[in-house]
Amino acid sequence: MTLRTFLAMMVALICATTATAGPVRLKDLVQFDGVRGNDLVGYGLVVGLNGTGDGIRNAPFTEEMMSSILERLGVNIAGERFRPKNVAAVLVTSVLPPFARTGNQVDVTVSTIGDAKSLLGGTLIMTPLSGADGEIYAVAQGTVIAGGISAEGDAARVVHGVPTAGTVVSGARVEREVDFDFAALTQMRLALRDPDFSTAERIERAINRQFGRQIAIMRDAGTVELDLARSNAISPAHLLSQIEGITVEPQRSARVVVDQRSGTIVMGEDVRISRVAVAQGNLALTIEETPVVVQPSPFSDGETIVVPRTAVGITEEPGTGLAELPNSTSLSEVVAGLNALGVSPLDMIDILKSIKAAGALHAEFVVQ
Repeated sequence: MTLRTFLAMMVALICATTATAGPVRLKDLVQFDGVRGNDLVGYGLVVGLNGTGDGIRNAPFTEEMMSSILERLGVNIAGERFRPKNVAAVLVTSVLPPFARTGNQVDVTVSTIGDAKSLLGGTLIMTPLSGADGEIYAVAQGTVIAGGISAEGDAARVVHGVPTAGTVVSGARVEREVDFDFAALTQMRLALRDPDFSTAERIERAINRQFGRQIAIMRDAGTVELDLARSNAISPAHLLSQIEGITVEPQRSARVVVDQRSGTIVMGEDVRISRVAVAQGNLALTIEETPVVVQPSPFSDGETIVVPRTAVGITEEPGTGLAELPNSTSLSEVVAGLNALGVSPLDMIDILKSIKAAGALHAEFVVQ
């Protein structure tokens, strides 16, 4: 896909989105104080692998843990030669959702920490999952769904995806609840996902207009505080159910995001470029080695030698010349001006950097 086609598609997409864009629900703009998940982590074993498990010599901790588990099950293997190839040590991670209750099930992610080649067909055995406080909140067990395929022969091996990591759907069962009395809150804060003073002020006005009284106040660009006592709501849960559907039209900062690895360029609707002239060209460096073999005269004591010959040249490839970008008042005009240069996306990234350095690009420039 050429840059011209890509930018044309981007303009069409953004124009279509802008035409139908409107207010956004409050639940999609903010995070509610106290409504959050908690990270869990555990260390366990995956068994049942088809010879793709850890090499015990390279991962002795796998043997130690397997021996410990078998001993707890009444199998004594002390002093025995234990060299299975169908076992892999893994780290198990998950997120305990907010308001999770005992018996709820959550997904877990399983990743190898040894030299196992694949988790395909494996089964995660009972693994306690602990929180940051060291307490066990869930226990995971189940069949691992790996995210890749691995195949090998005597002299070659092919890997597609990442077979050393996978998931267990609904593989962890909650055993302990987070001690948090949500109903006892008298004040609550709304944290904006993208802090902005204008958006926070609009949220404050929308909530107060909904209840007909001052129950919300903007503290800063990222926080709106609610007074639950003035809302006359039965509980904080009832209050949130009434306000999370309120729609607000957010304000966004002008931003240009570029990914240098893939050459992707994304520009927001509010990006503006002042009048500026741009010239773009490339230098091509060529090096050609043509060594010459020199033979000695017949019946002489000379040696055959190789004489190096190198041709080096630098040529300037045709560029776009000097192109003028006029004052832009809309995204379509910005794209049309940049599109007139007719350069590749990677060259466009360099051009945008230079325009930003010249002070003509009026947007936040993010490089990934």
